Amino acid sequence: SHGLKQRHLTMLGLGGVIGAGLFVGSGAGIAVAAPAIVVSYLIAGALAMLVMRMLGEMSAAMPASGSFSVHAERALGRWAGFSVGWLYWFLLVVVLAVEATAAAQIAHGWVPGVEPWAWVLLFMVVFTVANLTAVKNFGEFEFWFASLKVGAIVVFLVLGGLAVFGLLPDTDPVGMTNLTGQGGFLPNGWSGVVSGVLTVVFAFGGLEVVTIAAAETDDPARAVGRAVRSAVVRILFFYVGSMLVIVAVLPWTAQQAGLSPYVKVLDAVGVPSAGQIMNIVVFVALLSALNANLYGSSRMIFSLAERGEAPRGLLKVSGGGAQEGTGGVPRRAVLASVAFGFVSVVLNLLWPDTVFLYMLNSVGAVLLFVWALIAASQLRLRARLEQEAPDALALRMWWFPYLTWVTLAGLLGVLLLMLTDDAARPQVLWSAGATVLVLLVAVAREWRDRGAPREPSVSTDR
Repeated sequence: SHGLKQRHLTMLGLGGVIGAGLFVGSGAGIAVAAPAIVVSYLIAGALAMLVMRMLGEMSAAMPASGSFSVHAERALGRWAGFSVGWLYWFLLVVVLAVEATAAAQIAHGWVPGVEPWAWVLLFMVVFTVANLTAVKNFGEFEFWFASLKVGAIVVFLVLGGLAVFGLLPDTDPVGMTNLTGQGGFLPNGWSGVVSGVLTVVFAFGGLEVVTIAAAETDDPARAVGRAVRSAVVRILFFYVGSMLVIVAVLPWTAQQAGLSPYVKVLDAVGVPSAGQIMNIVVFVALLSALNANLYGSSRMIFSLAERGEAPRGLLKVSGGGAQEGTGGVPRRAVLASVAFGFVSVVLNLLWPDTVFLYMLNSVGAVLLFVWALIAASQLRLRARLEQEAPDALALRMWWFPYLTWVTLAGLLGVLLLMLTDDAARPQVLWSAGATVLVLLVAVAREWRDRGAPREPSVSTDR
């Protein structure tokens, strides 16, 4: 259906990627990179921005509900579309369990009488209903969630900037003291910057959902182009700007992994109940990510079913006024994603340090594999589009093909660096194992179907 508006897509692009990874996880990055975490975010953000530019180019030219899975199939073959689609779906439904559980822990702290599992059940039911009724409900949830997150960061940047210049009551100007003190800007050297990149690069995951959602707008090509153009630059500004404020207001040695640096800064500038305020923001960020992941996973598996790469029973959609966003919802696809999400939640609650940890490790580096396939697909499709339909290239990748190759090299570099890091190595190995398994299934399916007529799939062009 066409139930999403441009404002939904724009705020999804801005807020969909701003989550607990920024508000809480950035503390671990500061601990290893010190003030140079700003450079780490610039590098990771540049990689994410280049990937999104490539994805935006393909999605504007060929809008599809399966986004990069469809592009990979068109560029590289069925094996690529099958593999990247199922890997991304698996990534979303596993991470969904982390978000639901973390949000439940925060809610349990506010209302101790309600057990975490009951909160998880409530969240899953609410967002399942929202995603089953109409796509515009998903859009409205994400619009207001994203507005709160973006508003919180803007207020934080303003307060932090005033504190740096000593313009808040009872504060003295700190200037560049904290950026150059405590060992200087690079106290841990460039190795600290590299470690910071490994810590923060996954915080940019989630932008891909914008191109999936664009297929459900009135003008997909124009909508995705505008959303990508605005989102990547503003998100880079929010991320890098936040880190600059944090390391400028307080010495980097005051930060601790696992504790929100935002809370420490707000406490330092005298904001009352800073911890509870950030708890609310993180809670909203987690629910927003849960909602977006449920939406993205349902559309991805629906697209796979359209192309015969998933059970065709998942193609059933709701009736109603599809043009107004009250129909056209792939309800079976939503329920299939929710069902596996519930399994992930149960595993997280019962065996967080064994079974679920293995599942989490198996998707730990999948995002990088997905990004690499996006870049490889763009290399093939851009050349084809320039020959066959140059007018469709409303949004173009910068300095093609050189920056595409630079992006691929950067992603390979991150993966190799993760292999040298004791903490990150299990994620790469488990994720590589999951990827190989999916690739084997894809190749086996192609071998089985070789020579046999393929079932016609529903067109994904708009």
